[in-house]
Amino acid sequence: MKILLAEDDPITREALVACLAGDGFAVIAAANGHEALERWRIDRPDLVCLDIMMPGLDGFEVCRRIRASDSRLPIVFLSAKSEEIDIVVGLEIGADDFVRKPFGRHELLARVRNALRRASGPDDTTTGSRERCAFSMGPITVYPKELRAEREGRIIELTPRETAILTMLHERRGEAVGRDQLLDRCWGLDYYPESRTLDQHIAKLRKKLGDDPADPRVLETVRGVGYRFP
Repeated sequence: MKILLAEDDPITREALVACLAGDGFAVIAAANGHEALERWRIDRPDLVCLDIMMPGLDGFEVCRRIRASDSRLPIVFLSAKSEEIDIVVGLEIGADDFVRKPFGRHELLARVRNALRRASGPDDTTTGSRERCAFSMGPITVYPKELRAEREGRIIELTPRETAILTMLHERRGEAVGRDQLLDRCWGLDYYPESRTLDQHIAKLRKKLGDDPADPRVLETVRGVGYRFP
């Protein structure tokens, strides 16, 4: 697995390269945003780790440019900018995770593995077609391995985390699934327990799917609990 790491501080960059390489990843290092975009185009990594505050192009802009042509590549922000607004902006422009500095080696590796695992989609050892892997949620058909959904002939691109949310709610259709359960499954760790990270994702996903929150057919809010596929 190839990981593109963009970090402008040379000492931090060297330490992160050693951490990731020590766990068996092939690491492509970039010292700024322009170099990160160039390496992304040339090397086509399996995951991108971005610092936010970099000279030239910052991490937010690098993320936007990657997302303009690739909706599936896992992107993880590594940043000392830890205000909730920074986290929300990062997630809104398409990041899959946001790791706040300082962080430990084990946390970083766990977040990276989880992002890669979500991006790979559900395991399927059969030789079934895309239809066999697909599932329906009201007017939506979800193709988890393709990170896509379809509604009335319209293709909807999904992130790995959005796919994971829909998959879990479909598996437990009719049940009220708690926020903590969704965070544990779809984020992999206890993740921002004081923030509205999950609610932000659900709101964005509803808009993508065209699911009316006043009359939901896919994502129903269960007050005080979490969400349900009715």
